[in-house]
Amino acid sequence: MSIKAEYIWIDGTQPTAKLRSKTRILTDGSKLPRWGFDGSSTNQAEGHASDLVLEPVFSCPDPIRGGDHLLVLCEVLHTDLTPHPSNTRALLRPVAEKFADQEAIFGIEQEYTFLKGDRPLGFPEGGGYPAPQADYYCGVGADAIFGREIVEKHLDLCLAAGLGLSGINAEVMPGQWEFQVGALPALEVSDHMWVARWLLHRVAEDYGVTASLEAKPAKGDWNGAGAHTNFSTRAMREGYDAIITACEALGQDGKPLEHVRQYGTGIEERLTGAHETAPWDAYSYGASDRGASVRIPWQVEVEKKGYIEDRRPNANVDPYVVTRLMVDTCCTELARRMQV
Repeated sequence: MSIKAEYIWIDGTQPTAKLRSKTRILTDGSKLPRWGFDGSSTNQAEGHASDLVLEPVFSCPDPIRGGDHLLVLCEVLHTDLTPHPSNTRALLRPVAEKFADQEAIFGIEQEYTFLKGDRPLGFPEGGGYPAPQADYYCGVGADAIFGREIVEKHLDLCLAAGLGLSGINAEVMPGQWEFQVGALPALEVSDHMWVARWLLHRVAEDYGVTASLEAKPAKGDWNGAGAHTNFSTRAMREGYDAIITACEALGQDGKPLEHVRQYGTGIEERLTGAHETAPWDAYSYGASDRGASVRIPWQVEVEKKGYIEDRRPNANVDPYVVTRLMVDTCCTELARRMQV
């Protein structure tokens, strides 16, 4: 029987990478061969040396085609099988392995905005604006909710694919939604997030809308779109001192700017200090504080153990990058404290 394997990879578009995919017909789905592609058409190579390699690293059932068909997420390699510069997964792997004993896990909240043309779904087609933000967040009713049928279809597809989605909700602006992935280890949560993003773009095609990860899709007095990243280690899940250590590690000299500069395109537009954000150039943390850079959830403060939420990453952040940065920064300091 022929199996359709949709090979998915992350391209070299700057400043925000895009997803690409193409279909390979296989006779045995248990064997996922390397494949090649034209890197000169994906901002990853020059035309005179354009061949690049797709290395399968994660696969799951294809919920759109059904049957035994597959979605295959790939890393991009040079033809000598070394990682391509756009391959941020290859940078995460050694960091995750170095601190594997700390058992770090992540939950990422992916916000996104449906666009019809160049306007958010639910904005008047002839121009102007809908009612101000108030009734849209977790709302119900045709006057508040736009695109639910797409969201429900996407959720069903992700679950059928076996991806680790843990929830969905309508967000603060019309046409803006969120899905959550995790809690999972760094590589796994990132792989699942990229495939879930691909499925989101793919299902949106069928409805004639665009699923945008732009950080500030509507200018003015509207919330931006983030990818709040929840993080914990075994020590954080067992005690509050480790929670504070992680929060303070993220605020050490140079760390706030190092992280923010890699947290997605358009960070200054979104992290203004308004609309449930902290300023991009200031670092803070606090319990129940959605105006802080890093929030300690109220139940974590009460129970004195749990996780933290980095609220700074943009919707368009690379999950391989944000998980690498958080593991490296927090786990390095946690390891140092344990040795003292």
